[in-house]
Amino acid sequence: MKKFIIAALIMISSLSATAQVNTDRVMMIGKNALYFEDYVLAIQYFNQVITAKPYLADPYYFRAMAKFMLDDFKGAEEDASDCLLRNPYYTAAYQLRGAARQNQEKYDLAATDYQRSLEFFPEDRITLVNMGIVNIEMEQHEVAEKFFDVLLRRFPDYTPGYLTRAQMYLELNDTTNAMADLNKAIEIDPYTSQSFSARGLLYFQQKDYNKALADLDEAIRLDPYFNGNYINRGLVKYNLNDLRGAMADYDRVIEMDENNLIARFNRGLLRAQVADNNRAIRDFDKVIELEPENTIAYLNRAVLKNEIGNKAGALDDLNVVLRAHPEYFTGYYMRSQLKRDLNDLRGAENDYMLARTEESRARKVATENPEPFKRAGEEGESKDTREETDQNIDKFNLLVVAGDESSQKSKYQRQSRGKVQNMNAPVELEPRFVLTYYESEYEVRRPVYFSETMERANNELDLTWILKVTTLEAPLNELQIQTHFRSIGNYSRRLEGEPGNAALYFGRGMDFMLVQDYENALKDINRVLELNPDMLVAHFARAVVRSKQLEYDRLQEESLMMDKGSVIDLPELANIPGKLKLPEISTKSIEYEEILKEYEEIIRLNPEFIYAYYNRAEIFSLEKDYRAAIADYTKAIELEPQFAEAYFNRGISRLSIGETAPGLDDLRKAGELGIVQSYSIIKRMQ
Repeated sequence: MKKFIIAALIMISSLSATAQVNTDRVMMIGKNALYFEDYVLAIQYFNQVITAKPYLADPYYFRAMAKFMLDDFKGAEEDASDCLLRNPYYTAAYQLRGAARQNQEKYDLAATDYQRSLEFFPEDRITLVNMGIVNIEMEQHEVAEKFFDVLLRRFPDYTPGYLTRAQMYLELNDTTNAMADLNKAIEIDPYTSQSFSARGLLYFQQKDYNKALADLDEAIRLDPYFNGNYINRGLVKYNLNDLRGAMADYDRVIEMDENNLIARFNRGLLRAQVADNNRAIRDFDKVIELEPENTIAYLNRAVLKNEIGNKAGALDDLNVVLRAHPEYFTGYYMRSQLKRDLNDLRGAENDYMLARTEESRARKVATENPEPFKRAGEEGESKDTREETDQNIDKFNLLVVAGDESSQKSKYQRQSRGKVQNMNAPVELEPRFVLTYYESEYEVRRPVYFSETMERANNELDLTWILKVTTLEAPLNELQIQTHFRSIGNYSRRLEGEPGNAALYFGRGMDFMLVQDYENALKDINRVLELNPDMLVAHFARAVVRSKQLEYDRLQEESLMMDKGSVIDLPELANIPGKLKLPEISTKSIEYEEILKEYEEIIRLNPEFIYAYYNRAEIFSLEKDYRAAIADYTKAIELEPQFAEAYFNRGISRLSIGETAPGLDDLRKAGELGIVQSYSIIKRMQ
């Protein structure tokens, strides 16, 4: 969804574009790269425009956006400021600079930018939310509450507003109002896992464990791949004396993320409770490996090593703890006993005296100022967990609650024009296959599809890099960008001597496509096909270039900048069991006619080229001709029975026309083949 957000910003900002002919094309290519999330490449193009015409505001704004998406918040702030120097009425730049400053914790400056943006658009929801957040960060809670009141009065069904205000109330220990806001958020939108997660945690803190369990179950049903909910559900089950269930939840987290510190720590404590000491030690070994300064883990491991008779190992761990916490008198008592067991009587006596001294000092402090110790005692009686940030060594044996970094939300749901967290993520079709030299890795291994056509093309064209067909096209880094610019120059020089060499035109066309210069890429591919009309890989490259060009051109013309036919909204999917609110009537348009003809020609040249069927089916889906899409996906699966992406997209297409059972079967097969989001959709449908 990030792509659509960028598209919206490009559309808003382009209204004031003043680029002339010599910079217009470079700006357009840069926006192409930005839209397709190739941020480093986009910056290169905007640099060229800024060098040529440093007085223009647009290239600074778009370069700021690219830097923001790369988490270069300082650079984004500087570029947005340069944009505003050139055009102080550039509203989107205020929003972007505010977001960049907010991420650098410059809250007062961020508030100034958001306020300026609200002067132009006083009812912008995201800016109102961010104004609330920055005022919370500045501890101006009354001001923040006023912004939330304005927001929710104007947009009474805006779920993120209720969730963010609930977080503010929780910070103020106003659990009544926090619960009211969370209830309202769930009433408005019962398909957002974050709402159930937050309310479940609140029920847990109120010791209403059964309600907490129900909410966390629902949060996991809606989002089965988020670790924090499993961690907190494990805590709930622990308090319900379901140790086996708690252990299973921590096992699940570690299966998904073997380096999850909280799950490792909590599982270590649970294993210690059931006397599974050796495996508990292994969990704490992992925690210490990942976080060598975690003295609480050292202390737990010391206790466990002592229990299994590893006195020397326990002593080493206690030494680490006491170097970090020289006031921890309990540790000296423990070490004194260990030294006694190891026949170090003098050391044992010294530690015993140290323990007595530190204990006496602690009692004196407690007598002079008992209030903090009283509060700590009350907290210890009422809670058997600790926050991840709470490093009190006395709480070494308490389970940890999943907090900010382990949760699907930050302390407050940060939202900005530059990087919006989609509260209710839609289900998208797996993307089209494209030609490239660079492929990102899949999160989960998927089948590899052999193509004789691609193998022959790589052998015959003698390209510098191996040509690949993939749905995960990797963005270029700076070195790769410069390499392909040089390659374009090399091909151009060679073509002066060999103007009839189709392979050289194809190689240069690929370079142009990778640097998002689709106009020149199309010219070179057209020349290839003039010289060799039956080169299948060139037909495929031309179809891919035209699809990318069309996708970007459409966002310049449409107010929504997205084709809703490619997205199925989950609330709709959940509201009508087994049937979606999507029309079966085809809405064919002339926009895709040339691309469809290209795929027909590819299929004529090679009826077994599975990517042509798959990509053509994607176009049919965009046109809402789901039955035609299903037919093409089916043909692709007949040719390649392990075609994971085709199973997934056919499943979505079948759900779109009410064929629930076969649609779910397709999604199950896709999940089996490595497309993990299949299981989320299956659970929601069931």
